[in-house]
Amino acid sequence: MAEKPDAGSTGQPTMAELLEESTPFRELRRGEVVEGQVMRVDHDGILVSVGHKSEGVVPLREMRTLTPEAAARYQVGDTIRVFVVDAASGDGQLILSVDKARGEESWIVLEQLAEEGGTVQGKITGYNRGGAVVDVDGVQGFVPLSQSVLPPGADHEEALAKRVGEEVTLKVLEVNRRRNRAVLSERSALRDQREGAKDQLLDSLQEGETRHGKVTGVSSFGAFVDIGGADGLVHISELSWAPVASVEDVLQVGQETDVFVLRVDLETRRIALSLRRLQQTPWAHAADTYQINQLVNGTITKLTDFGAFARIDDTLEGLIHISELTETQIRHPREVVNIGDTMELRIVSMDVERHRLGLSIRQVEDSPTEYRDPDPVVPLEEDSSAEAMGT
Repeated sequence: MAEKPDAGSTGQPTMAELLEESTPFRELRRGEVVEGQVMRVDHDGILVSVGHKSEGVVPLREMRTLTPEAAARYQVGDTIRVFVVDAASGDGQLILSVDKARGEESWIVLEQLAEEGGTVQGKITGYNRGGAVVDVDGVQGFVPLSQSVLPPGADHEEALAKRVGEEVTLKVLEVNRRRNRAVLSERSALRDQREGAKDQLLDSLQEGETRHGKVTGVSSFGAFVDIGGADGLVHISELSWAPVASVEDVLQVGQETDVFVLRVDLETRRIALSLRRLQQTPWAHAADTYQINQLVNGTITKLTDFGAFARIDDTLEGLIHISELTETQIRHPREVVNIGDTMELRIVSMDVERHRLGLSIRQVEDSPTEYRDPDPVVPLEEDSSAEAMGT
């Protein structure tokens, strides 16, 4: 390595040299991290002054964590942090490492993040049967399979092999510097990210608005739709005004759809959505289609203490009050009808504005009599919103 040029033509020591001479000499030891000054950058590495006229070299093998662009940015006179790999090489120079210095600093950061439950960026560099090997700014960490985000049903090793080189956000679960152990989680980081996005969404979401979303899951009771950071539930009763036998008859995973925001519960952080509220209600033309005393075919859909609900023409639902089930006195509708029964019914009352329909079995054969709408009656379409919230 070439000698440093003279500080000045006067032969007088520079301020840096005076400060160096006034500082007590301390021999550097292996494993220390120190600050130095870049003396030269060439194809062999970086020559660094670490004080007291001591110089060391950072060979290329000890600066692999630097991108070519980052390495090229170092200029003579720049400050650089280095790790002392060997205090005395064959030619008397120190062997230094940028990689290990970054690693030591990264360990400190990782320990802090483990205490705080924070996240960090890493790159997948390899894998084994147990999970993914990642580089976190010079520290080798491990993401167990249980903490990785992989496609459902995929071969674990094949899936990880395809992700080598991918940048990922990770949550720090455990750090043990002595054992050189750093355990991280991609799944937890994603969950935290989604919770943050959900908080923002809940703050801005308004009941009654329409959002565009993507179906993320389907169950027997409804479909989950991501509307931009959080999943909402479309209960099966909110898929259509007509009966729905299976959720997958209407929605499939991956399908995009517009949804109506039915209810937002900030306390439970639940979002109820609806498809049928974006469809034309069957009540829109009820007055043109049905009239009092008309005979219609219906199917029993629900039993209550005060009567039975029936759906007519697969669209409207009305109440058969317990007094309209039979001429004889009964204690419960199940004594006369069961869910799924189909029969002829007579329309005895209709209130389009309140979405109420009164039906009768008793008056099908007999001459219609004056009917008084029992109060209160809760239409099924209002009940379904509570079910959609999981209550």
